[in-house]
Amino acid sequence: MAETVYKIIELVGTSTESWEKAAAAAIARAAESLRDLRIAEISQLDMQLKDGKIEAYRAKVKVSFKFEG
Repeated sequence: MAETVYKIIELVGTSTESWEKAAAAAIARAAESLRDLRIAEISQLDMQLKDGKIEAYRAKVKVSFKFEG
């Protein structure tokens, strides 16, 4: 079996609706320019506030993909 190497990057997705949509936005954007995405791990959830109200949900996501070259 050949050895395989994966690279991990960290992204922050945002949504005005939910953490789930924020995480999905990060993955959707990564999928536009990266191939062979393997695992996504949410490492942090937070909210951006304005005048005491939630303005945006933010999800910090670690994404791994197969490293080539």
